[in-house]
Amino acid sequence: MHRIFKSLAAVLISLSGLTAMAEKPAANPLVFGNNRLSIITPTLLRLEYARDAKFIDEPTMFAYDRESMLDTDKIDVKKIDGEWYEITTPALRIRFKDDGFPFSTSNLLVYYTLNGKEKKFTNRNHPIGRNNLGGPVETLDRCTKEIPMDEGLLRPEGWYVIDDENKDLLVDGWLKPRNNKNHIQDQYCFVYGNDYKAALASLGAISGKVPMTRKYIHGVWYCRYWDYTTDEFLDIINGYDKNDFPIDNLVMDMGWHTNDATTGTGHNGHLNWNGYTWNKKLIPDPQALIDSVHARGITVSLNDHPHDGIRPHEYNYNEFVNALGHKGDKVPLFDPADRNYMTKFFDYAHRPHENMGVDFWWLDWQQNYLYQKVPGHSTSTLAWLNALYFNDTKRDNKRGVGYSRWAGWGDHRHPVQFSGDAQANWPMLAFEVKLTAASGNGGCYYWIHDTGGFRGIPNPELTVRWTQFSALTAALRVHSTKDAKLDRRPWISGDKETKAMRKMYHFRSELMPYVYSSVWQVHSTMIPLNRPMYIDYGHDKESFKQPQQFTFGDILLAAPITSPGKGDDKVAAQTVWFPKGEVWYDYFNHGKVDGGQTLSIEKSLDEFPLYVRGGWILPMQPYTPRPASEPLKNLVMRVYPAAGDTDNTYTLYEDDGISRDYENGGFATTRLQYTQTGGKATVTVHPAEGGYNGQVKTRAYTLQLPALKDGVTVKVNGKKAKVGTDPKHGCKTVTVAPTSVSRKVVIEYNI
Repeated sequence: MHRIFKSLAAVLISLSGLTAMAEKPAANPLVFGNNRLSIITPTLLRLEYARDAKFIDEPTMFAYDRESMLDTDKIDVKKIDGEWYEITTPALRIRFKDDGFPFSTSNLLVYYTLNGKEKKFTNRNHPIGRNNLGGPVETLDRCTKEIPMDEGLLRPEGWYVIDDENKDLLVDGWLKPRNNKNHIQDQYCFVYGNDYKAALASLGAISGKVPMTRKYIHGVWYCRYWDYTTDEFLDIINGYDKNDFPIDNLVMDMGWHTNDATTGTGHNGHLNWNGYTWNKKLIPDPQALIDSVHARGITVSLNDHPHDGIRPHEYNYNEFVNALGHKGDKVPLFDPADRNYMTKFFDYAHRPHENMGVDFWWLDWQQNYLYQKVPGHSTSTLAWLNALYFNDTKRDNKRGVGYSRWAGWGDHRHPVQFSGDAQANWPMLAFEVKLTAASGNGGCYYWIHDTGGFRGIPNPELTVRWTQFSALTAALRVHSTKDAKLDRRPWISGDKETKAMRKMYHFRSELMPYVYSSVWQVHSTMIPLNRPMYIDYGHDKESFKQPQQFTFGDILLAAPITSPGKGDDKVAAQTVWFPKGEVWYDYFNHGKVDGGQTLSIEKSLDEFPLYVRGGWILPMQPYTPRPASEPLKNLVMRVYPAAGDTDNTYTLYEDDGISRDYENGGFATTRLQYTQTGGKATVTVHPAEGGYNGQVKTRAYTLQLPALKDGVTVKVNGKKAKVGTDPKHGCKTVTVAPTSVSRKVVIEYNI
């Protein structure tokens, strides 16, 4: 993986021979004696200083991709006064004095553009905490109100520094302490000005891109801390189907395993949170249960607290310690620093259950108070476990899958994250909205929450509003503590609340093609799924003042309601800023709002402020009870008019949802183009490009046209089409019979 650089001598010769005329460097990085300047992207610099001129090329948990480096033909270097050099990239003008000292505010000046003006950056070890726009936190465990967010890359000043010095190296896929007294500086300077998307792209360049997740991860989950029996688990699934709610994933909390441990460190005063032996009193035949769940089109995941490893009460303890080569009566401690231990741990703790069909694990690590760092290393135990768990699941050509708390820079490579055991109250819901919008700034792209809150007094109205928010996150997942009064099954809170939640569960099911296409966009561009308004509209000062709203992908704008309502219909309001230059349409009632204004939007319990960007095609699917696995045989496209003439294309992304074939081109994209000229609109579904195993060969189309006027003629491929109505969504529709996905479909109408 390591980049092979030209010899140090050649680089030094190339620099010493520079004249006042700018020249292309012989290599990137640029070496000046004991200083090495790596230009990774036009807006990302790595600054190193080593007393022995021996630099670091091995990856770290943060600086994972050592291959990425800006081409030398995009760099100019010239020698100016005395020891000073001027180095330019497409975005930066860098002045460096080759004085033999580490990079500092005295010998390095970086000029960049911010708000149309040239600004100067001088590297510091840390941006001293000012004006950071926020980032993810490790967990919301036991939080009852808003807490300070950690830092992300983005600041209104347009730069940020990450210090990677003294961090563990990754050698042959395993942690190795750096232990290099001569290497004393290793900083990454993100200098991006107003271009926040460039900052996020630079994160991907040095730290690796977000991998594609397994598609079912983004579906609907049921989870509860409760000791369910086999019949009760199956009854839950029956309840979802009977009450017309979708479900994709069934999570089994700690009750799945036995609770008769007598040794270990334990957690929260209990020895039984960690276990790998099925509780046969509750689940007599685990294989039969897993098979039954799979037969219904649902995946299975198991809770895992691994802090005590495999102990003597486990069914395969003797096999484990023999394979480990352990001698003596003392129980071996869980040891994430030891490759042999972790290899055998996965072989004996996980593999037997995966062979039964368990789809993924919920790494419920809560032991940082005891095991904060990997023994002998600077890396946090959570960060290393997230990496180990994720990488262990990349077998048999399957994508890695993780589900754990956030562990800091570089953890975006191990999605997805859950936010922990937050209190069920209105302030926490409001903070989760703010946190989710800002967390992509630090690389946490996929938050999954305890919808309704983990613990607290039952509040059906709060649960409905939380559901509306969660429907626009990485997954719609419910969870709650071991309390008989708390159960988040969405049909047990009352008729009005059930109806409101069913509406949102159906919405999430219908939105899956857009969700998954947006996931691909995250993978391709490092632009977050949930975005604070300044990611797309940072040129407008108003975008920085809206922590309670976000864009979800390219086309949707949401401002979840986070306060209790009034009256029988629980009417509540949320302030919404509509960016100028756009026109927005209420997803529910299709009302039009011109951009450039801030409004207080009132909504009854069954709706919330959700808007579709005019002039774009929103890809959806008909409702299905298994939204994450149903083949897309009918593409639903909702379209609202633009503010004026436009030509916009949204790309629908598809693959098999689980394999790594996408890494080698095993996917398909379909361009969905909306053109508006004068009073005429054209929707074009271009032929699918690429392919994958399981790809549908033919597809029907349903065009939803909420703004279509009565009596307007619609043509499909030049022929007049029938205009129907959709009572559920309150709009006119045009349907196209199943057609080869390799054939273009053109729909024309007047607006």
